[in-house]
Amino acid sequence: MSGRVANILSIAGSDPSGGAGIQADLKAISANGGYGMAALTGLTAQNTQGVQGVELVAPEFVAAQVQSIREDIRVDAVKIGMLGTVEIIEAVAKALDGLEAPVVLDPVMVAKGGDRLLHAEAVAALRDTLLPRATVITPNLPEAADLLDEGEAGGLDAMERQARALLDMGARAVLLKGGHMGDVEAVDLLCEGEGMTRLRAPRHDTRNTHGTGCTLSSALATWLGRGDALSEAAAKAKDYIGAAIGAADELEVGQGHGPVHHFHAVWRG
Repeated sequence: MSGRVANILSIAGSDPSGGAGIQADLKAISANGGYGMAALTGLTAQNTQGVQGVELVAPEFVAAQVQSIREDIRVDAVKIGMLGTVEIIEAVAKALDGLEAPVVLDPVMVAKGGDRLLHAEAVAALRDTLLPRATVITPNLPEAADLLDEGEAGGLDAMERQARALLDMGARAVLLKGGHMGDVEAVDLLCEGEGMTRLRAPRHDTRNTHGTGCTLSSALATWLGRGDALSEAAAKAKDYIGAAIGAADELEVGQGHGPVHHFHAVWRG
């Protein structure tokens, strides 16, 4: 990027509690040195204890938001999060036609509390329409299982097999997040072509992990937008989310699964 600030567009839903969705994306983009922009796909009523309601934005208005940005502002990378329906998925895919910037697809399907955020019939549309369009997809273990229509991986060997299966399905690269496994380390797998890289970080003893997927994918999009190669961007994003989780208990937000500390490196007590 040679000194200019990267413009990063997040296409996702809103979380009024600030821990996930567009709110987390904008924080993560800012913390990693990008200028954050947002096109909303839906509103949620949620807090640290769960999702109480979802209202989706009309697909044509989602597309209008993206079009407005593209007509006026250089877009250096895109992060896609919650989409909700077949119609929104198709509208986003069309709205991004011709854009050469990297696209990070975080296939948000189920919230941490178990609430479904992507209609079941839309999984196939996501798989067929956006997955091949993305530079990299960032599923967690339940999301990868959902995309592949099989059981959740229970170990690293199974994770590697599922990551390669997602490549075979049309993904250009996969960052498969292993946070749902209860190992001492949190291991993510970056799979691109024949290469497979294990990104390791210590697991932190905290319940405050709300929005980790949104945060990681937004940090990854930011570093790609800043010009890093995928392997470099993934390593930086992994380091960032690990530190954000490690500092999460410094915040006092809610009575359930609180947010990670997006600005851990900036705020000083």
